[in-house]
Amino acid sequence: MKKLLAILLSLALLGWFLSGDRWRTLGEAFAQLGPGVLAWAVAGFFLSYLLRTLRVYEEFRHDTGGRFLTCLRIVLIHNAMVNVIPFRGGEAAFPLLLQRHFGTPLARAMASLFWFRLQDALVVGMVAILVWPSLPVVLRIAGILALIGLAWGLPRWARQPHNWVERGALAGKLGKLRDAFAQSTRHARFGWLWTISNWSVKLAAQAWLLGAVLGAGMALGAAGALGAELAAILPIQGVAGFGTYEAGAAAALLPGGIAFSEGLRAALVLHLFVIACALGAGTLAWLLPVKTLPETAAPDTESSKSLTHS
Repeated sequence: MKKLLAILLSLALLGWFLSGDRWRTLGEAFAQLGPGVLAWAVAGFFLSYLLRTLRVYEEFRHDTGGRFLTCLRIVLIHNAMVNVIPFRGGEAAFPLLLQRHFGTPLARAMASLFWFRLQDALVVGMVAILVWPSLPVVLRIAGILALIGLAWGLPRWARQPHNWVERGALAGKLGKLRDAFAQSTRHARFGWLWTISNWSVKLAAQAWLLGAVLGAGMALGAAGALGAELAAILPIQGVAGFGTYEAGAAAALLPGGIAFSEGLRAALVLHLFVIACALGAGTLAWLLPVKTLPETAAPDTESSKSLTHS
C-alpha cells in the first residue's frame, strides 16, 4: 500500500507538470539561472559531499587504511543511488560498498548508516524547530531539549551491558546490531561536527538556488529547502522522492507568500538540479579505478550474509 501511494504521488506530480505549459516555465526557470548561481550551487554541493566523506572516513578510519578517495567514491555512488532508486533502496549500496572495498562487516556498516541517518534527522529537526514560524518559545525549548536528550541517551543505552545474544536467533542478531551501533557512536570523534557542517553547507546551497529560482532572498529559499528535506522523513515517499520533495518545499513556502503551484515549480527545478549533481558525481566516481578486496579476504563475510538474508 505504501509503495502504491508513493507511485500515485509521483504520478500526480507528473500529471501536474504535463498539464498546461508548465514544462515550458520549467525550462525558463533553468534558463534564468546565470552561470554564477549554478557554479556556486555546484561548489556547495561538492563541499557537502566532501564533508560527508570526512564523516565516513573518520567513522571507519581503522578500516580505510588512509584511502580517502575510495571513501569519496563510496559516498558519491551511495548518494546517487539514494537519489534515484525508489523507496530508499539505494541505502543498501553503503554497507555493500564498504564491505567490498574495506572488508567492513555488514552489521557494522548498517549500524553506522543508521547512526548517520539519525544524526541527520536530529540536526534537521533542530533547525526546523528553531526557524518554524509562530512556534511558542516554550515548545521550541522543549523540542530542542528532547532531541538533545535523544542524541545523548540513545548511544549510552546501546553501550549498556545486555544479554540479547542469549535470547535466541532473532534477539541475537538484534544484539549484534546493537553492539555495532554502540561501536559506531563511540568511534566517530568528530561525527557531530561533520554532520552539522554538512547540513549547514547543503541547506545553504539549496537555499541559494531556490531563492534564485523564486527571485527571492536566502531566507525564503532556506524555508523551502528545509521543507523539502523534512519531507524526506515522511513514512511515504514518492518514487526517487518526486512528489513528496516538491510538496514539502511548496508547503514551507506558503507562509512566505509563494503560491503552491509556484512553489512546486521552483522545488522541481531544485530537485532536478540535486539529482543531476548526484548522478554526475556518482558517474564520475563509478568510473574511477579503485582496488577492491578479494571475496575471500573480507572478514565476517558469512555472518554478514546471514544478516542480509534474514
